[in-house]
Amino acid sequence: MASRSSRLMLPLGLAAGAALLAGLYVGLVRAPADAMQGEVQRIMYLHVPTVLVAYLAFFVVLVGSVAYLLTRRERWDILAHASAEIGVLFTVLTIAAGAIWGKPTWGAWWTWDARLTTTAILLLIYIGYLMLRAAVEDQARGARYAAVVGILGFLDIPIIHKSVEWWRTLHQPSSLARGALDPVFYPPLALNLMAFALLYAFLLAQRVELGNLEAEVLRRRLEE
Repeated sequence: MASRSSRLMLPLGLAAGAALLAGLYVGLVRAPADAMQGEVQRIMYLHVPTVLVAYLAFFVVLVGSVAYLLTRRERWDILAHASAEIGVLFTVLTIAAGAIWGKPTWGAWWTWDARLTTTAILLLIYIGYLMLRAAVEDQARGARYAAVVGILGFLDIPIIHKSVEWWRTLHQPSSLARGALDPVFYPPLALNLMAFALLYAFLLAQRVELGNLEAEVLRRRLEE
């Protein structure tokens, strides 16, 4: 018999897919172009949701890591591991979308701007988190080490957020935080944020279930 989480996979996946199609269509086709940046501004509907969902993913890593260190319950480690993988994916998408936006805006795909550099550091931290887990043979010890990295790595996110205020950067301050975004852009942006959040939830549920299966297989091997 399928588990309750398994039964929820299909509707969650369909909801995520439908929301993504609708959000990207509205953002990339139907929404008006920005008066100053023109059509290239439409990448905002990919760039902003992916970075916010990446932050969400790493916040879940933080929560799961703290909970694992306090309780040593495997389910928290599985949750943190799963969310870290997805957070890395969304950070890569964020950097890629930013590069596409930056080329016509700044004249370069990449620059060692404070915001971009601290984001690249965030990506490297969580890639290191995943590599550490793979490198340590003792899974319990690897989970403890990774939990510490997952907690410390999250400290980079406030630095990323404040980097445009602390240093002179090419990257503009957040239009959302400053309330400088034209109201016409809010509905398509909110729709895409919801779509990518649903995608994250779907991927997380899938990866957690896979993690549970992997843990069960390992337990059975140890019992043999």
